[in-house]
Formats: sequence, C-alpha cells, structure tokens
Amino acid sequence: MKTSKTTYHYYNDGEALSPWRESLNEVIFGSETPLGRVFDIGLSISIVLSVIVIMLDSVEAIQNRYGQAIYITEWLFTLLFTLEYGLRLISVRRPWLYFTSFFGLVDLVSILPSYLILLFPGAQSMLAIRILRLLRVFRILKLSAYMDEAQIMMAALSKSSRKIMVFLYSVFMIVVVLGSLVYVAESREAGFTSIPRSVYWAIVTLTTVGYGDISPQTPLGQLLASTIMIMGYGIIAVPTGIYSAELIRTYTEGKVRNDACPDCGRTGHDFDADYCKYCGHALED
Repeated sequence: MKTSKTTYHYYNDGEALSPWRESLNEVIFGSETPLGRVFDIGLSISIVLSVIVIMLDSVEAIQNRYGQAIYITEWLFTLLFTLEYGLRLISVRRPWLYFTSFFGLVDLVSILPSYLILLFPGAQSMLAIRILRLLRVFRILKLSAYMDEAQIMMAALSKSSRKIMVFLYSVFMIVVVLGSLVYVAESREAGFTSIPRSVYWAIVTLTTVGYGDISPQTPLGQLLASTIMIMGYGIIAVPTGIYSAELIRTYTEGKVRNDACPDCGRTGHDFDADYCKYCGHALED
C-alpha cells in the first residue's frame, strides 16, 4: 500500500505488512478513514482527560478526598496508553525507528513513570513527567496544513539567532556590571548580600518583573535602579524586533509580483519592489 509523506512518517516506509497490520496501521497513523478519525478523537480526549487527572492529583485537598479514585483512573489511562503504544509498535513497518523517534520516546516516557514507581517507591516525583502526554496531541491534530508556516518561523529564528545571541550577551554584561555597582552602593541589610544576588535583582528589574523581595535603599542605589528600569522598557523589545524583521524577510523571500511593468511589460519583480528592476519604471500599486 503506497502512502504519502504528509500522512506517514519515515518509520512507516518499507514493504507492506500483513492485511490486518496494514488495516491497524491505517487506523492508528492515518486520519482519512472514519475509524482513523474516531481513533484520533478518542485518543485526544483521553490524553486531555489524563493530563487533567494528573493535575488534580497534585492538589492536596483533592488528592486527600479522591485519592483512590484518581489512582484507579490514572492506572486505567496508563493501561490504555500502554495498549495503544504496543499497537503502534505492532502496526508500524519499522518498529525500531518508531521507538527511537521523537513521538515514540514521548509515548514511552508518558507511561514509563507509572511502572517505575512500582519498582522504585521513592520515585514519586517522576509522576509529573506524565504531563508530556500533552505533547502527543500535536501529532494527533495532523498539523501538516501548517508545516509551511512553521518552517518559515523556524527559518527566521535560525537566521536571527546570532543577532539575538549578541543581544543576550550584551544584556548579560549590563546586568553583571549594574548588579555589581548596586552591590557596592547598597548594604547587606538591604538584601544585597552578594554580587550574584545583586545580579539577580538587576535581571528582575531589567525584565520589568520586579518581585520586590529586595530593593535599593540608598539614593545611589535607587538611581541605578531607575536607570535599569528605563533601560528595561527599551531593551525588552529588541529581540522581538530582530525576529519580526527576519520573519518578514523570510516570508517574502522568493516571492515575486505577478503584475507586469506598465512600461516594458516584464514580470517577476520582488514582492516589495516599487520600481521595475529591468527598466526602472514605477510599478503600479
């Protein structure tokens, strides 16, 4: 059975399986058939409900009152997802490639903690990892229609990464210098007990978060604080501007206008061109 790359992944490439495994593959990994859509919808609902159960289990009042019911419900979801994971391994053409794929590892990690606490009772904290089940919804949603937009955003992020890194390094230098100055200007009684703690305060102030757990008390310290606050309003928008400019450049890159030049009649002008690149005549808006 020939499959398309938009629906099936590389671990589904290869020779056809037995008829029942091919049918199972089509239901689990596809969404074109009625059964496939029912499977995706049911699995999406199960994932969201299981995440809600995990979140409720972390609330002490709810856990004390409904702990047993939550425990049973969570194990029902775990067994359901274990069965689904096993069916995926059975129905896929290259089980090992699926096992080592991103979503294959997410599937495994989302059910593994429940079994680990049976072997290691002290590993209760690992249960929070089950929240990764929510990542599985992205695969079920079949976001192929948005892949082009996602690739544009990733390409823009990649192209602007060096500029953003230079910006972050500059911000790092600013908070280290200003944090050190505040440490010198302020007393330990005000909370500035070390340079790292003062740098922490500078970061909190520069990002306009302002927890208020420590604050300058001297005029010089307050002057430095005011400087950092004003800088924060200007600095915080820089990464957004860098990324936005690169995003627009990436989005329009390779795009051309289809309208012809009024003078020479030639097409293929840049997306944002005002004049013909062949004869220099003004293009119509």
